[in-house]
Amino acid sequence: MYPALQAGNNVLVNKWIMGARIFNIWDALEDKEVKIHRLPGDTLEIRNGFYRIRGTGEELGNMAAQRRISALTENDSRGVVMESFPWSKRLGWTIKEFGPLPVPAKGQVVSLDSISILFYQHIIRYEQKKELSLRDKLIYLGDSLIREYRFKENYYFVSGDNMENSRDSRYWGLLPESYIVGKATRIWKSKDPADGHIRWDRVFKKIE
Repeated sequence: MYPALQAGNNVLVNKWIMGARIFNIWDALEDKEVKIHRLPGDTLEIRNGFYRIRGTGEELGNMAAQRRISALTENDSRGVVMESFPWSKRLGWTIKEFGPLPVPAKGQVVSLDSISILFYQHIIRYEQKKELSLRDKLIYLGDSLIREYRFKENYYFVSGDNMENSRDSRYWGLLPESYIVGKATRIWKSKDPADGHIRWDRVFKKIE
């Protein structure tokens, strides 16, 4: 399966479609009733390749792709990068066994320690525009000691349907809501980054 978007693509975005959600897209396409999950404030985990939101037992996302991830082994990963965010040997998270990861909501306060700082260090630097450091098991923002943090934005865990070839939140972490501008609908330009040639077969292709 080739990814819907490739390096060198430019896309058209429908900015009237707001907000990020997790739902079963295949049920939605068949006009079945679907439950929509908004992630800020939820806790997400991946168990044996399958997405779960704590407190629910429902299936989430592309189940066929999750079954393919579930079938991967360390000896037969087919080129898939198994190690994942937050890239900590101490935690040992992979794209098959991930989390639990609490996804912050705006105004939510979290206690900071040597584990939680791994999840949120990039977010805090992004929001505060200050250096964050761990010294003698204590956390400093600039020169100030901090033991908790209140988030300024909602954040989301985003995942591509083409899970074997998607560089998504499993690898780089949580996305600020302000970065979500709408829904990509069509590729309006596609240039091969290797040779600069226009890929005409992809121009104005619908993104599904």
